[in-house]
Amino acid sequence: MTVFDDELQHLKEKLLKMGSLVEDAIKDSVRALVERDNALAISVIDNDRLVNTLDVEIDEEAIRLIALRQPKAVDLRFITTAMKITTDLERMGDLGVNIAERALALNDEPVLKPYIDIPRMREIAQGMTRDALNAFVQRDERLARDVIIRDDEVDDLKHAVLQELAFFMVQDPTTVTRAMKISFVAQYLERIADHATNIAEMVIYLVKGKIIRHMAVPPEIP
Repeated sequence: MTVFDDELQHLKEKLLKMGSLVEDAIKDSVRALVERDNALAISVIDNDRLVNTLDVEIDEEAIRLIALRQPKAVDLRFITTAMKITTDLERMGDLGVNIAERALALNDEPVLKPYIDIPRMREIAQGMTRDALNAFVQRDERLARDVIIRDDEVDDLKHAVLQELAFFMVQDPTTVTRAMKISFVAQYLERIADHATNIAEMVIYLVKGKIIRHMAVPPEIP
């Protein structure tokens, strides 16, 4: 293994560490909401600085590798893809913070309804994030495509949550504030799934060298 190979491996490991922190933020922010755990919500907010630090470090390392090693073809695609992935991961971490902040607000108020679809959205979005990163590491195009397909499940659940919350608000105007906060949580989870989809699309670019953004159903690429 060359020095350059070691450097690429180090970059990959940092990206996976960042991804693990983001997964924890997704999981713990929703858990803080469901279990009404303010301490856990605060830890999510505090830990976001670690995600931000890794975001900067990975970008700096990637730029250094491009400048000093002048990588070609697939290695260059790997480095530029890693830089784009960290951008999505950083935004996902921010969304985890947003959910934690809503949890802090909602935990001080009476429970509007049991959380059912929100944890399901979290489970799918977190799984999409994990699989998108695994697809990146393994250069697995099929796993990346599976992530993209799952985004529709999160979209459907978000619409179901918003419809149910609209019913509560119409029936009882005193629930409007709480319902709106819960609706924000659903929208944040949908956006997390969108970012996981972005990562999956970049994996396909890494493997095939083709950009498939904005395609409703990405075609099979030989």
